[in-house]
Amino acid sequence: MVPSRLLSLGPRTVPGGVGRWTQVRRWPPSPRLLSDSCGDHAKHQEPPRKKLLSEKKLKRHFVDHRRVLVCGGRGGDGVSCFHSEPRKEFGGPDGGDGGNGGHVVLRADRQVKSLSPVLSRYQGFHGESGGRKNCFGRSGALLYVPVPVGTLVKEGKEVVADLSCPGDEYVAARGGAGGKGNRFFLANENRAPVTCTPGQPGQERILFLELKTMAHAGMVGFPNAGKSSLLRAISNARPAVASYPFTTLKPHVGIVHCEDHQQIAVADIPGLIRGAHQNRGLGSTFLRHIERCRFLLFIVDLSEPEPWTQVEDLKFELEKHEVGLSERPHVVVANKIDLPQARAALPQLRARLGPNVIALSAATGENLEVLLLRLQELHSRHVGAELRW
Repeated sequence: MVPSRLLSLGPRTVPGGVGRWTQVRRWPPSPRLLSDSCGDHAKHQEPPRKKLLSEKKLKRHFVDHRRVLVCGGRGGDGVSCFHSEPRKEFGGPDGGDGGNGGHVVLRADRQVKSLSPVLSRYQGFHGESGGRKNCFGRSGALLYVPVPVGTLVKEGKEVVADLSCPGDEYVAARGGAGGKGNRFFLANENRAPVTCTPGQPGQERILFLELKTMAHAGMVGFPNAGKSSLLRAISNARPAVASYPFTTLKPHVGIVHCEDHQQIAVADIPGLIRGAHQNRGLGSTFLRHIERCRFLLFIVDLSEPEPWTQVEDLKFELEKHEVGLSERPHVVVANKIDLPQARAALPQLRARLGPNVIALSAATGENLEVLLLRLQELHSRHVGAELRW
């Protein structure tokens, strides 16, 4: 326990020797020291900084476009030094060159389905500086950035790469060249050079990545036409479905296995609305996912009044987005045939669009075999012909 006479906050004087008085300060310590100690304590107790909210959210959602800053690695510096050895007074220059900086390479990976894992900035590995005894510095390793298959790489408005096949690579940013050591400048006119050069900075670019879904067939329709339910019925894909109206917010790709071991990729494109080419609703954000599809499936809600107008509106939106897109090979699929009012409208729909309209029910599985046979026929006719060429 501290004695009461020592709890005085002010200074007091005590004898400091013969004829001298010394002023001393008792407890507590000075405010400066107290604030410093509290600051150190607060520094140790500071919680770790959180990640950016946008980065955390993007990793959980489907992302089909991204702006990326890529920087190549810096080259290592050259070294200026001279050989030193006993009994060898004039050893000459032996400074090695620096290593080259590493490149940043975009690689199409089948396992990556979205651009959400792609960060907003990538820095290549730097090269090491040179050393004595003509030792060159180690070059920076290549930095590979996996992106989904079907990624377009743009610089400004110019398309610089199309990574449409698994394993395709594109050097997004080149590393800088390594500097030269003084050994490089050795010549008959200059037997003892002291000159060395620093490494060059890497290339720095701003790229825009845009994903276009790679699939053989694309299902196009208005919201709540039953596209997701149909994809669940013919493939192992599991997009969200429910008994109440809502629309899919991201494309889903399912693989349809045929009897002759063929695999057909079918994409469920989010529902379009009238005026989508003017960027209404989801707009052109998902219209571009249809551009790579070889043939289309127009999904029509047969329970709606005048269902044939849905096909006309869908073709109009596709043609406004890209000329010739609506003229690709297609099949009209009338869904929800299990409903009584839908079955009554089927004859009038076939009278307007032709007898090749496939009427089925994704909920009960009625007439799904007819659709699978037609998919296999279209795949063999259009995709198989390209493989033979």
